[in-house]
Amino acid sequence: MRLEKCWFCSSTVYPGHGIQFVRNDAKIFRFCRSKCHKNFKMKRNPRKVKWTKAYRRLHGKDMTEDTTFEFERKRNRPERYDRNLAENTLKAIKKIVKIRNDRGIKHIEKRKMGKKLKERKEAQKELEQGIHLVQAPSVATLPKIKVAVHQQQAEENQAMEE
Repeated sequence: MRLEKCWFCSSTVYPGHGIQFVRNDAKIFRFCRSKCHKNFKMKRNPRKVKWTKAYRRLHGKDMTEDTTFEFERKRNRPERYDRNLAENTLKAIKKIVKIRNDRGIKHIEKRKMGKKLKERKEAQKELEQGIHLVQAPSVATLPKIKVAVHQQQAEENQAMEE
């Protein structure tokens, strides 16, 4: 079973699904749904349409430099069946999935950290601008009063506490 990639949005096109468009120069374009086909006919650039994979990669929303994506490349040469090779491939697929998940989690955390930093800076700026609302002006101008406690009163307080 051959899984193709949509020319416009880069999603998977399963056999029997989607639309295939062949241009006069025999270039084949496969689309996963009519939405992609219509956008292609309107001559839209996938890198400028926000829901496409190309846009997400270009603007740092998806991971672009992940070495595990190299395994998705299409290979048209047939391979001879080898039981050991198949077993090793299945083990490698499990490792790749685990690595990709870990990298995805790290990528999301990294993006969240940037947002947290930005929010913290905005909060700090807002606090600096509105500090007069938080601090009452009368409190800052009142003189500090020192209260003298006599030795006898201090001893009575200690006795009551015990």
